[in-house]
Amino acid sequence: MIIIPARLESSRFRHKVLEQIGDLPMVVRTAKAVQMLDRVVVACDDRAILEACHKYDIEAHLTSTTHKSGTDRINECASFLKIDPDELIVNLQADEPFIEPEVVKLLIKRLKRLRAQKREFVMASCYNTINADSAKDPNLVKVVVDTNEDAIYFSRSLIPYDRAQMATYYGHIGIYGFDAKSLSSFCALRDTAIENIEKLEQLRALYHALPISMIKVSSTSFGIDTAEDLARAKEIFGF
Repeated sequence: MIIIPARLESSRFRHKVLEQIGDLPMVVRTAKAVQMLDRVVVACDDRAILEACHKYDIEAHLTSTTHKSGTDRINECASFLKIDPDELIVNLQADEPFIEPEVVKLLIKRLKRLRAQKREFVMASCYNTINADSAKDPNLVKVVVDTNEDAIYFSRSLIPYDRAQMATYYGHIGIYGFDAKSLSSFCALRDTAIENIEKLEQLRALYHALPISMIKVSSTSFGIDTAEDLARAKEIFGF
């Protein structure tokens, strides 16, 4: 299952998930980009999003307005839908309207592999190679991985610090996968200082010593965080 958390009042770009991209609202375009892969559900906090989704025959459900993160929002939705604890859930951000279906397929493949390994905690995400100029953008989250392709750390800062002038930078792609019981376990963890400092919810897992398996992918997609991002995306993707 693919669940898309959608919040109306984004701090950097209000109502962005309802911004038109071509003839579709952003959240609808995101859902339609992946609906051939699995059941897609939008978990939203406002009736305006709900109605926009229903207009285009996208399944959507209202959730609490008080969630601190999109992961908490999809967990409420999964609970409401009575998802089996072993079912795989992809958390795709509503501001990723140009995500390639192949990236989602690779994430699902990794989740199945982790489950076959009988990991107690199943969580995965994606990253790609970025250039040094992009790495300086605090809106683009960076990740460092270990030899097993598990995440070591995520940051809005430029990491690693390139003292030797030889760094390769990796950008985190805002898509996550869990099995339903791991999703519930993640949301039951207490918040951490580092998560709140960076405003990156995935750091909650790392702080509590839970692994996040990372998949290197080729992707030209990027999250729409600002009005400038939207203008750039429309130019790149021809809208």
